[in-house]
Amino acid sequence: MEHEEPGNRLGSYLRARRELVSPAQAGIPPGGNRRVPGLRREEVALLAGISPDYYLRLERGRDTNPSPQVLEALARVLRLDDTERTYLLGLSAARPRAARRRRPERVPDRLHELLAQLQVPAFVEGRAFDVLAANPLAVALSPRLSPGHNRLRSFFLDPEEQEFQGDWEKAAAGFVAALRTSVGDDTDDPRFVELVGELALSSARFRSLWARHDVRALDGGTTTVRHPVVGELRLHRDKLPVDDVLLVVYYPDRGSESDERLRLLAGLHADAGRPGGAAVRD
Repeated sequence: MEHEEPGNRLGSYLRARRELVSPAQAGIPPGGNRRVPGLRREEVALLAGISPDYYLRLERGRDTNPSPQVLEALARVLRLDDTERTYLLGLSAARPRAARRRRPERVPDRLHELLAQLQVPAFVEGRAFDVLAANPLAVALSPRLSPGHNRLRSFFLDPEEQEFQGDWEKAAAGFVAALRTSVGDDTDDPRFVELVGELALSSARFRSLWARHDVRALDGGTTTVRHPVVGELRLHRDKLPVDDVLLVVYYPDRGSESDERLRLLAGLHADAGRPGGAAVRD
């Protein structure tokens, strides 16, 4: 994994994003002997209206306090979306990080009660994607949604999770980008340091995605999974913040084939819990 100096997160981000913008995207004519992926430093500086020397200082961490106007210009040149632009602005030393000690993540009692009432897979996760609580149907959907598991670790290191995901490559990119967003400015948080270090050592795909510095909103979406018993399920995913944790709910379109298969899974799980019932094999 690319080593990120704590004082040069801005430079690391600028360099990673610069390498992802092609000359054609920036309106630069093709040709010439280009030895770097994406844009050259001097091209970014020219397009942003700043001096090449100043941009070089930014990338090398010699200036960590650019003005908002400079950052807005760089965001435009680097073709950042709203989430990425907000992330870039937050990397500036002009926004000092407040010293704080995070409280241990705790699932409120009312969330435990809600999980027990929901008739669709639902679980609670922390900032580092640790599963803190789950209802039985979530565990029936995937045993890797059991409390104590880390979703990111399972995603990259558990072969069964890769079989479970309908589009693992697309989901992988989104997952790592969501981790970047969740980390924010807590790059020295021990849980994140431990998790990123383990994944960087164990997964080449994680290393390559982490080096891109992608960020994305921590929102829901639609996913397709392959359950070993009931087959393929197309499920919507919503993430609802509650205190310091997220409630994650999966649900199908009403009346769809995925709705029928999820009901079948719920019935099999209920039967497995009765004396003499058939066990669901994962």
